[in-house]
Amino acid sequence: MSFENKVVLITGAAGGIGIAAAKKFAASGAHLALVDLSKEALEKVSAEIDGKVLLIGADVSNEEDVENYVQKTLDEFGKIDVFVNNAGINGDFANIVDQTVENYKKVMDVNLIGAFLGLKHVMKTMIEQKSGVIVNTASNGGLLGAPGMSAYVASKHALIGLSKTAALEAAPYNIRVNAVAPSGVDTAMMRSIETNSAKGHEKEAREAFEAAVPLKRYATADEIANLMYFLASDDASFITGSYYRIDGGGGATSV
Repeated sequence: MSFENKVVLITGAAGGIGIAAAKKFAASGAHLALVDLSKEALEKVSAEIDGKVLLIGADVSNEEDVENYVQKTLDEFGKIDVFVNNAGINGDFANIVDQTVENYKKVMDVNLIGAFLGLKHVMKTMIEQKSGVIVNTASNGGLLGAPGMSAYVASKHALIGLSKTAALEAAPYNIRVNAVAPSGVDTAMMRSIETNSAKGHEKEAREAFEAAVPLKRYATADEIANLMYFLASDDASFITGSYYRIDGGGGATSV
């Protein structure tokens, strides 16, 4: 599989999965457009990557920013072959009766509205090209419940539905859309989840989370990037409208 001279646009590119995806595609010859809220964080990522890299600071929940990151990518590279729609946050932990509307809106703005806006504006370009691949980052939280994380869980359930609909709308234009649904990944987001779920007892929280996985560990960011890479490749040319659990066997134990 090679992405030589392909253009790969990645949001949330300064986070653990985004960094791993950027390195994976760059190693295969891709040109990268990397998007994150902090351009300074992106500069640290680009220092570890060989090849052509465009860095764009953007708030994915702001439509003008989304239009801007798409246009800057087109101005620099002339096309978008692959879109890794990856930006996301977990939000504040609280049971539903204690949740705030502000937290719900914040999580939905990034995880759902941000993903929708990315699809809206990238798909316009791919429809004109009559080609493209999109990989959305969902979660096993889009398939299961999780006490204290109702905003995150609701956003990821919605993202899986959005992915299926986008795939149907995009299929006539030779565009494929899929989603990946990881369980816990050994990144900064899981450190946040461990802290939020058991402040002061993060080590015990991690042990409990890992014990619940049949393979008894978190995924690595590279393992998630490997799945994204496959779904974006021609080896997955007849795969669209699907979501893929990557959860160490968790799906085999859930109802």
